[in-house]
Amino acid sequence: MKLFNHLRFGYTRVSFFIVLFFLSSLCVAQKKQDTKPNIIVILADDLGYQDVGFNGCKDIPTPNIDRIAKNGAAFTNAYVAFPVCSPSRAGLMTGRYPQRFGYERNPQYRPYDPNMGLSKSETTLAQTLKTVGYHSGIIGKWHLGADTSNHPISRGFNEFFGHLGGGHAYFPELLTIKDSYAVEGEDKSYRTWIMRNHEPVETKKYLTDEFSDEAVSFIERNQDKPFFLYLSYNAPHAPLQATPKYLDRFKDIPNERRRTYAAMVSALDDGVGQVLNALQSLKLEENTLVFFLSDNGGPENDNASNNGMLREGKSSVYEGGFRVPFAFQWKGQIKSMVYENPVSALDIYATITAISKAPIKQDKPLDGINLMPFLTGKNKKMPHDVIYVRKYDQDQYVVRDHDLKLVIHGKANKKELYNLKNDISETTNIADKYPQEVERLDQLRKSWNRELVAPAFLGLEWKK
Repeated sequence: MKLFNHLRFGYTRVSFFIVLFFLSSLCVAQKKQDTKPNIIVILADDLGYQDVGFNGCKDIPTPNIDRIAKNGAAFTNAYVAFPVCSPSRAGLMTGRYPQRFGYERNPQYRPYDPNMGLSKSETTLAQTLKTVGYHSGIIGKWHLGADTSNHPISRGFNEFFGHLGGGHAYFPELLTIKDSYAVEGEDKSYRTWIMRNHEPVETKKYLTDEFSDEAVSFIERNQDKPFFLYLSYNAPHAPLQATPKYLDRFKDIPNERRRTYAAMVSALDDGVGQVLNALQSLKLEENTLVFFLSDNGGPENDNASNNGMLREGKSSVYEGGFRVPFAFQWKGQIKSMVYENPVSALDIYATITAISKAPIKQDKPLDGINLMPFLTGKNKKMPHDVIYVRKYDQDQYVVRDHDLKLVIHGKANKKELYNLKNDISETTNIADKYPQEVERLDQLRKSWNRELVAPAFLGLEWKK
């Protein structure tokens, strides 16, 4: 009898531990299933279309940026919402065409003007992700308003380490203005100290290196919770400044401006490598979405960038102005591919919110599309039938419908039509041959334009 009771007790203990193990495994599996992926958006500033390896660059190695493309999707037809910095970033941060809320100009640097920046009616990606438990940080360039009401911490971010204006000097000895709120004007804003949240901090390193180190620190500090990191480099935006460490890599480039630009891109690429290596070492790689893109096309005459076969550059409504290098990895979820259908930087917001199950305001519908069904092959159609651009002050428009692209120079009443599949450099205007297509695309433009508003603030062109 004692033996029977002993065996029964032993059997009960074993059964208890089996059930406990099963429940624990179930909880772990459920927790893994419920875990929201981390999100990293890496944005370069004024990077040329052909200045990354996956777009054919020959003189500037970008092995780390290329890792993102190799690990996931490299997009050949990727566009931003506007061909200059700040409106493009406004579109990225809202998932909506910035022309919908009056953001078509680079704002003046005016710290005490709450209307000079991103409209309070719009919801940033950080604000949206906060509702589903994300911890958000921005490192680098903000450029969506210098007033405290438009500071990143006021627009949904938990952490900020960077500068508020449109560009910055890179050498710490050039940053001689401590208080970012004590100056007005872009020129002086380039020389302010870096801000940590609202406090000025004195940096010691080349600015790109400083931002890269801070990005790794952010990942390490927040590895145990879902995070969103917006790593917004100001490189390789002017001024052209680089340290000997990076310049020495490009002694064979004879043009001094191109050599300095190459050094700046190389520093940025090193930083991307630091971020990717941190994800690997912390075993976060398969639970992290990583996007890389430029905010607009390269201003070739300004910073010696190279847009390859694309016509013109930054600020232009031709392809060199707003077609950008763009890559996206989510290891284990999307395979390595080259994706050739047109996509938009606006799709980043839509993709992230779909994956994270973050709510979207019904009265502020997104212009972006969740890319995942297209990248996994579940949806064989094109993400976008039409890509639009409007430049209000120049009265210029773009309508891209599949391979056809209509360019309108309104003040001259000039309409140009290009077939991008056959003429990526936009050399041959075929508008006279296809007047019906011109009219059809122009009707699409008029319909879209009726949804837009006039600019909400004066830009740099009207600075005092």
